[in-house]
Amino acid sequence: MDNVIIIGSGPAGLTAAVTCAELGIEVMIIDEYMIAGGRLLGQLYEEPNGSWWNGIEESKKLYNKAINLGVEFYLNTSVNNIEKKDDLWILYTEKGEFHTTHLLLATGAAESPVPVPGWTLPGVMSVGAAQVMTNVHRVKPGERGVIIGVNVLSAAIAMELQIAGVEVACLTLPKINSVTEESGNPRKVLDSLLHVSHMAPSPLVRYGSKLMKNDVMKKLGLAFYPKDGVKMWNIPIQLKKAVTEIYGEYEVEGVEIAAIDANGEVVSGSEERIQADFVCIAGGLYPLAELAAVAGCPFYLVEELGGYVPLHNQRMETSLEGLYVAGNITGIEGAKVAAAQGRTAGLSIAHHAGVRGLDTEMKDSIEMTEQIRNSAYIQFHPKIEAGRRKILEQWEAYHCTKGGVR
Repeated sequence: MDNVIIIGSGPAGLTAAVTCAELGIEVMIIDEYMIAGGRLLGQLYEEPNGSWWNGIEESKKLYNKAINLGVEFYLNTSVNNIEKKDDLWILYTEKGEFHTTHLLLATGAAESPVPVPGWTLPGVMSVGAAQVMTNVHRVKPGERGVIIGVNVLSAAIAMELQIAGVEVACLTLPKINSVTEESGNPRKVLDSLLHVSHMAPSPLVRYGSKLMKNDVMKKLGLAFYPKDGVKMWNIPIQLKKAVTEIYGEYEVEGVEIAAIDANGEVVSGSEERIQADFVCIAGGLYPLAELAAVAGCPFYLVEELGGYVPLHNQRMETSLEGLYVAGNITGIEGAKVAAAQGRTAGLSIAHHAGVRGLDTEMKDSIEMTEQIRNSAYIQFHPKIEAGRRKILEQWEAYHCTKGGVR
């Protein structure tokens, strides 16, 4: 029977590996990190029912299950290039070449950088780095920090830092410029926050967010938004202030923050300083899809999915024979959705490898992915369903021009 190689050992890659191995397919996972788990490793949050989602424990369960099923792991191994020769995919790594008839890209996502004056000082890091330091390595990034960038990811990680005993002075916006046009605009940020208002511990905040269903109410909401912010988990969320500079002589000593108007423009003379020994920059996530591009897979820019994503269908097949994708490479979503996609990809690979009788399981897996997506506690992009429809429309259009759907 054919073998499969999976690049990426996050929730999508691990679940796909387990699915394939359970169906008797030989599986190898390659990952550049030293521990399997991907972004699962940093996740820790309380679910609506009061239970805790511990990403480290979830990744351990999947890893151990994969090992017991005979999955081979090459960790701490980077893939430098991939190419197709005849029916084989060839992977070039620092540990040699690998060959497979079925290749799954589950490479996940990367953080978008947001330049802020002073961001090269020691003590400035991405919000994801702070999450890994705290939740994985159990090392505090500092005692008191400021998070620049107000979005779903930064809000969740701010709570995690607080649980770890780290003081978060505030979440605030970056000074608006051509790069931060979205993340530095109070109106646009407020609109995105309304989709995660259910996370707020304050009943008043949750109730107030329900009232802002139209543009008029949103404008009023911003007009009456407190100057010093609204607190979530006792952390001020400031939409009327922005960081103009990170200051410090040899390392981070604090940030300069200023009041801004409704368009994000700094109000002259309103500058003040906030002391901090570390700063996190939260620019959001984008699909890490370079290897799909190297393979020659068609791409489409779908803003609702977080950026450029490789063309794929609901079975997680790409338009290239033997190449599959799953997880955040297909669009920015949570770990549970990524795992569900991984199962679908595993079933798809097994089908093409000759395993029969998987039609019902495949249908159920696709439906389960939709259910998990629709019930997700946190959605990184509020219009994710529209984004999924767009990529499927592109799939149909692409294959119609090629003379039929794969």
